[in-house]
Amino acid sequence: MGTKQYDRKASILVGQSSGAAIELSELRCVFKVSRGDLQTPNSARVRVYNVSETTKQRIEKEFTRLVVQGGYEGNFGIIFDGTIKQVRRGRESQTDTYLDITAADGDSAYNFAVVNATLAAGSTASDHVAAACTAMNPYGVTQGYTLELPTNPLPRGKVMFGMARDFMRWTARTQQAVWSIQDGRVILVPETSYMPGDIPVVTAETGMVGLPEQTQNGITIKMLLNPSVKIGRLINIDNASVQRYEYSLNVGQQAQNERIQQQAKLQDDGFYYVMIAEHSGDTRGNEYYTEVICLAADVTVLPDHFKDKGAVPPDNVIKKFG
Repeated sequence: MGTKQYDRKASILVGQSSGAAIELSELRCVFKVSRGDLQTPNSARVRVYNVSETTKQRIEKEFTRLVVQGGYEGNFGIIFDGTIKQVRRGRESQTDTYLDITAADGDSAYNFAVVNATLAAGSTASDHVAAACTAMNPYGVTQGYTLELPTNPLPRGKVMFGMARDFMRWTARTQQAVWSIQDGRVILVPETSYMPGDIPVVTAETGMVGLPEQTQNGITIKMLLNPSVKIGRLINIDNASVQRYEYSLNVGQQAQNERIQQQAKLQDDGFYYVMIAEHSGDTRGNEYYTEVICLAADVTVLPDHFKDKGAVPPDNVIKKFG
């Protein structure tokens, strides 16, 4: 899926979890959204300029939810949906005041959800994930995409008491997966695979800024703000445009060089797993970008159902690594 980026759009909504909300994007808004496939909850920081006193008081005392949407005509969507954690007032000059809004996605569930359940003999990993997600429901977090888990039943009952995040961490570790909370949903993605969905094609025509770069942490790519880039999914780039990493000639650094060669390797056909995504923008300025860190999609060929989901690699081009 490759959509040309033009006719910029943005929406900053604050309100209750349900009900009326206020649109702030008519004012100048500067925002930064940080997302990743780590357990640490995603966050957003929004600075809104010259807000009226009445609106300030409503945001400070009444509203609890922040939704940030961004993109371009034909490619516009949510880049953050979470709970307001702090609101601060300030002044930049004699004429400009601001209101800083800090929000997090699922942090209450992450910090406070406790599992207190007893499962009968025959429970499976799916039951354990469901129990942990159920404990997060009162905090506004539900179960989202989950990989296909083994169905081996436990021969005995299982007592689950403790932090829900700990049970998610243990389950993810035993299933070679990573878990995170994305827009109020728990997702569990295999370490060697990815979530199904549209695959954005990122080129100069569809918004790439500069050239991708191979670093010790992965492939870093900067583009015009793109809400189609999702954590745990794939994007497609042209490998020929990637600036290669310069390895050390120091003999003592050879082990590190080998680690980087595996961690930041280029995938044969340009398909990469999105590990970290940061969206930043200014509704009255030039800043309007998405920066990602990706890893090679070094797994077996995509399933048939991907063929209706935008760009897919040809048969037999994605190989198992190792």
